Amino acid sequence: MNGDDLVRSVKAVGSVHGLRALRSALSRRRTDARDLPRRGPERARVPGAVIGAEPCPGGGVVRFARSELQVRVAVGGAVFWGWDGAGPEPSYALAGRAPEPDARAVLEPDKDGGWRVVSERLTVVISRHGAVEVCAPGGGVLRRELPPRWWEPVGGGPARWLQRSEVAADARFFGLGGRSGGPRLRDGSYRLWNTDPGGAFGPGDDPLYITMPVQLVVADAGTHLAFYDNTWDGRVLLREGEEGAGSGHDRPGGSELRMDGGPLRCWVVAGTPARVLQGWTALTGAPALPPSWALGPQHARWGFGSEREVRRIAAGYGERGLPLSALHLDIDHLDAHQVFTVDRRAFPTLPRLAEDLARDGVRLVSIVDPAVRAERGNAVYESGLGAGAFIRDARGREVRGQVWPGECAYPDFTDPKARAWWGGLYRERLDQGFAGVWHDMNEPVSFAPFGDPTLPRSARHDLEGHGGDHREAHNVYGLSMARAGYEGLRRLRPEERPFLFSRSGWAGMQRYGGAWSGDVTTGWPGLRASLSLVLGLGLCGVPYSGPDVGGFTGTPSPELYLRWFQLGAWMPLFRTHSAKWAGRREPWEFGAAVLEGARAALAERRRLHPYFETLAQLARMTGAPYVRPLWWGAPADRALRACEDAFLLGDALLVAPAFERGADRRAVRLPRGRWYDTVTGEAHDGPGQVLVDAPLSRIPVLARAGSVIPVRGEHGGMELEVWAPAAGRTGGGVVVRNVGDGWEPAKVERFSTRVVDGRVVVERVGGADDEVGYPVRVRGAAR
Repeated sequence: MNGDDLVRSVKAVGSVHGLRALRSALSRRRTDARDLPRRGPERARVPGAVIGAEPCPGGGVVRFARSELQVRVAVGGAVFWGWDGAGPEPSYALAGRAPEPDARAVLEPDKDGGWRVVSERLTVVISRHGAVEVCAPGGGVLRRELPPRWWEPVGGGPARWLQRSEVAADARFFGLGGRSGGPRLRDGSYRLWNTDPGGAFGPGDDPLYITMPVQLVVADAGTHLAFYDNTWDGRVLLREGEEGAGSGHDRPGGSELRMDGGPLRCWVVAGTPARVLQGWTALTGAPALPPSWALGPQHARWGFGSEREVRRIAAGYGERGLPLSALHLDIDHLDAHQVFTVDRRAFPTLPRLAEDLARDGVRLVSIVDPAVRAERGNAVYESGLGAGAFIRDARGREVRGQVWPGECAYPDFTDPKARAWWGGLYRERLDQGFAGVWHDMNEPVSFAPFGDPTLPRSARHDLEGHGGDHREAHNVYGLSMARAGYEGLRRLRPEERPFLFSRSGWAGMQRYGGAWSGDVTTGWPGLRASLSLVLGLGLCGVPYSGPDVGGFTGTPSPELYLRWFQLGAWMPLFRTHSAKWAGRREPWEFGAAVLEGARAALAERRRLHPYFETLAQLARMTGAPYVRPLWWGAPADRALRACEDAFLLGDALLVAPAFERGADRRAVRLPRGRWYDTVTGEAHDGPGQVLVDAPLSRIPVLARAGSVIPVRGEHGGMELEVWAPAAGRTGGGVVVRNVGDGWEPAKVERFSTRVVDGRVVVERVGGADDEVGYPVRVRGAAR
């Protein structure tokens, strides 16, 4: 720490908070120095030579001179391996028990003294010194894990470890959670430690709020996902390969993973991108299905300040005929920022406000932070003390940090009893009329002018009964808080699907809701980072997310605001949000031209609401994200793998945002097939690149020829918008109708399209009769 650090801290949180944060950070440092064991001398270890093997269902155990490796192929095709006795359970990522082993997969001897496990989809080859290769059915190597290395403290304690991996020279890396510099992860170092960056972030800032040890690797030979199931702090060093490097030889791509402790275990899922995400979802759980209204436009600001202001904004949308689904209240609606309270002076009739807004179709959503003001007389704190819910240090004393309410205690969400207690507190939010919640500051955060702004690493956690410290629990704190909130809301209102999204989380967080970008910087780089985060999270299994439209910290120009608004209109979570000092984010605050552009974006979002409902249902069924990279259907297309400034929305639409100031045209890379400009109807044939108009009033959106898109008709009913197939081609689409915001099973309807004698024929697939059942509007070249 230096004087500049302290000045920044004081500016960020105020003089009183800044000085308290300094004291808290110094206390945390002293606590860790006292309670964390010093590593001291370490002994390096490698597996050594193979000495035997024992077959087991789905694979077996291969023993080496100084370690052993368990390999298992699960039903469904996922491959697991773990060193030093590490099995697939317990795991915060898995949805319940690990999948059963595939009895057809058998461990058998391989050449040169190694072993292999052959399954229907993959072959796992283990060398005599502990290298692990994952091979496609044709024999091509998807991933090669070199023998690992451990460093074990001589005096005992968790071992650090290193795992180096190789992939094809043409492979590209994606994933690792929410990364602002993606979605393609270039050469560099990426930390695995959920972190509040302490202010606005932009492209390249790392780490951020959601980190995951999940790599999605795309190469000509195939796509695979590798998940190292370890919650400790770590760092990934990525290096893309090079073809023809050095006398015509390829240099493979590489991954180097270093972890500070915890098990060395890995899952691999391979196949097409769609199959990989489906397999990943089978492991980690189906995404929570948002209620239908949560797929509409939402508005937030830290600094509404009063019930009167909330009513004014809602009326502003209504008077201008702008659709609005929800308003979000930030910490300024709480009493002294304390969770599960209301500032009665500023919001004297909050339940009535919620009722009035609901009559106009607008829901209220509440912020919920995990930190509880540690003060006698605070009902939430007293209740938590009685439940034994708060985190303690190695000496049994309550761990405290400095957050918005002041000195705070933190619930231990890795304790089932604490989760049950916390979930019950959401009754107060429901009684106030809130329809959903968003979790913030749950990395968790304790303000600090230096070091990580979080809790002491020596703080003790329950960790589902096996016990441990914050080094192991930190990355799953937000995930476990989301679980507590989601399960609590389900218990309190079992007839409704909960709406919850979170700033922090880990692998499997999609089971409990979605995510948002956090405090993205206001500026053109922040606009680009917004798309990177949504794409990256989707490829890690979190399909519902979105940015703070307009950026969180600054005041956007009218052009930047509108371009961000236009991007947000195609994101799963479509929400404006800003800090109280950053100005308003209502569309009418930026002039008449911006208002009309925003009106058009809102109208199109409303028209496509049935399509977003279908994408939400498909994400739950298959794991496929709403927002997909252009290479989703053609991962072998290297030009598409290099494209990061456009995306697919489902299978039917290609969206090309405007990321440059003053742009009125832009180049768009097209996947194979015919694509129609949805405004002009002009047809373009891919693969290739085309130049399209991008006036300030809209961004380019293209529809795939042959697609069937459910839309909202002029009178509110559902219609099918069909884009004519190219000559000699067919098409189709899937429709999943809204069945309410409860738990009713969804009905999937499939349709096919073809051209017969110049006319587009639309048919229901598998129906009892030939009736399509909906009005059909054909667009494109054919009649």
